[in-house]
Amino acid sequence: MNTQLTASEIQEIQQLLKDEPAQKALSTLEQNNGNLEASFDILWQEQFGIQEYGKGKSLLQLVLDEIRAEICGDEGLRGKPKEYTNNPGSASLLNSIIGSLVTVAALNGIPIDGAIATIIVLYILKIGLNVFCKYTKPEGEEEKK
Repeated sequence: MNTQLTASEIQEIQQLLKDEPAQKALSTLEQNNGNLEASFDILWQEQFGIQEYGKGKSLLQLVLDEIRAEICGDEGLRGKPKEYTNNPGSASLLNSIIGSLVTVAALNGIPIDGAIATIIVLYILKIGLNVFCKYTKPEGEEEKK
């Protein structure tokens, strides 16, 4: 799935997020025409170097798979993107989501920085949290009711 942000979406987020990690992520997005996956790969390689993760596998998707249960299963974390969707101009809500993701990832042994977390959050916001949670749900996992 090739998910991209438009130039205007990137500009809107640049107005909200002024910190250095977010600006680095947004600058990388601009250089890659809004392509979230390509931007993620570049930021990951800058932080960890080029690593082989499997042919044909998206590095972004592998990371998302690792933290999926935490993102989709934690009602508190799940509520933050919903709040932001209702108030997309809130820098504090967007920063809160990014900070929470960095913490959740670290607790799961995935050392991501603010720039990488920004790309992940923008990806999830772009496709929608419910779509992300259903799209990435492992086969055979039952729906929570």
